[in-house]
Amino acid sequence: MTSGGQDGRVHQLDVLRGFALFGILLVNAQLMAGPYTGFGGGPGASVADRVAAWLVTALVSTKFYLLFSFLFGYSFVLQERSAERAGAAFAPRHLRRVIALLGIGLAHAVLLYPGDILTLYAALALVLYGLRGLSPRAALRLAACLVLGLAAVLLAYGVLTVAYTAPLTPQAYAPYAADTVAAYRGGVGSVSAEHVRELPSAFGTALLYAPGKLAAFLAGLAAARVGLVERRGRDRAWLRRVVVRGLPVGLAGGVVSACCCAGRPLDSRWFPVGEAVAVLTGPALAASYACGLLLVLDA
Repeated sequence: MTSGGQDGRVHQLDVLRGFALFGILLVNAQLMAGPYTGFGGGPGASVADRVAAWLVTALVSTKFYLLFSFLFGYSFVLQERSAERAGAAFAPRHLRRVIALLGIGLAHAVLLYPGDILTLYAALALVLYGLRGLSPRAALRLAACLVLGLAAVLLAYGVLTVAYTAPLTPQAYAPYAADTVAAYRGGVGSVSAEHVRELPSAFGTALLYAPGKLAAFLAGLAAARVGLVERRGRDRAWLRRVVVRGLPVGLAGGVVSACCCAGRPLDSRWFPVGEAVAVLTGPALAASYACGLLLVLDA
């Protein structure tokens, strides 16, 4: 697999982007399958369904969004360079992309899935433009601060939740789930109305996790500034080191996160704690996946 073609594209990025989208599809399929995602399935879920939900949480959730966000930041730099080579102003090009992204995201949120991520990406793309002058080292430092800050907030909230609240059971959640299912079984108007009703909550959740996405953007920006994929994408020894070092940390964090977030064995109160662990260890597993895929493709 070559690093780039005559059109200036870095083909490893295209492969990684498709891989990231496949992982996002797995997570979204679970989220769209029913309203009991946080419980590992509904009250009558089979053992197979619960195991599948647990494994998706441990191995897939958050990791592929991180990889996709990293690639977004990397591509931002490549688009900037493309504009320079063409002698065109980058700002108008970037603004057009942001507006298109926002429009697609809003349509998707209303018509298909209220947890759409594209609207958040459109907003963060403007922030990334404002931070484009950061050096790679400064970008990585800011990214680390954002990740640590988000993890600290989630962990503090999780500790308070565990200490002072009662667990939410599938049975207690059932009335809300029944209303949601009834709306989704209606016509187009009923489904869209339910999506609109869920938008404030979805946007609130997106804003909470925005620092993690922006951190991945910045990591991608820093990596693109130094040509990381172009220089290291075929360096098998370096790729193996990333896999060997990142996989144990990422898998251990994924197991802890799944124990907290998938409804087994810990109850719903532990969800924020599991998310804090995922924020801290997810990058290690995402990097391991990406480097492992590049190793397989270049075998």
